[in-house]
Amino acid sequence: MIRILIADDHAIVRAGLKQFIAREGDLQVAGEAASGAETIELVRNGEFDIVLLDIRMPDGSGIDTLRKLKTLCPDLPVLMLSGFAEEQYALNLLRAGAAGYVNKEAAPAELVKAIRTVMVGRKYVGPELAQILAAGVSGDSDKPLHAQLSQREFQIFCKLAAGESVSKIADELLISVKTVSTYRTRILQKMNLNTNADITYYAIKNDLIQ
Repeated sequence: MIRILIADDHAIVRAGLKQFIAREGDLQVAGEAASGAETIELVRNGEFDIVLLDIRMPDGSGIDTLRKLKTLCPDLPVLMLSGFAEEQYALNLLRAGAAGYVNKEAAPAELVKAIRTVMVGRKYVGPELAQILAAGVSGDSDKPLHAQLSQREFQIFCKLAAGESVSKIADELLISVKTVSTYRTRILQKMNLNTNADITYYAIKNDLIQ
């Protein structure tokens, strides 16, 4: 039996996932979490084979929770769920250690397929993400600017875009203010932007924040 932890802040989403997962004889929802902190606590004290993690959590981004999970349990597969298009987040999440990425608009059968894929030690790449990866291999220059950011840069980029101060980001990530400022400078240079307002505008325009 594959024990699944569903981490999503919307109860109706968790209920829907539980409903169709229950149809599969070898899948079992063994826990539910409504926040990043609750997810970490459940993983620390429970036994799960896979985590289905929403990219947006009320106490921080799913990217932060993903990084903490991979530090706590490096071998635990984390499958990211999101309503955002693959090109917006998927590559950065895979770099951060996600086992796969499934859009919430996908058919239930695709999520079941993704779960079974990552449970045998493989990454799950859906058709749209496969096309994005293939374009990257072929040298397609149409990739969005944020795709060139490292996973840490992208993590800080998302926090800056949401309006967090450098000092708050430093506290959350347990790094110095100077280090965050260095990352910010690097992000601006790579993306040819000038201010935090530019970062926020870019993020909104590209559906990275709402």
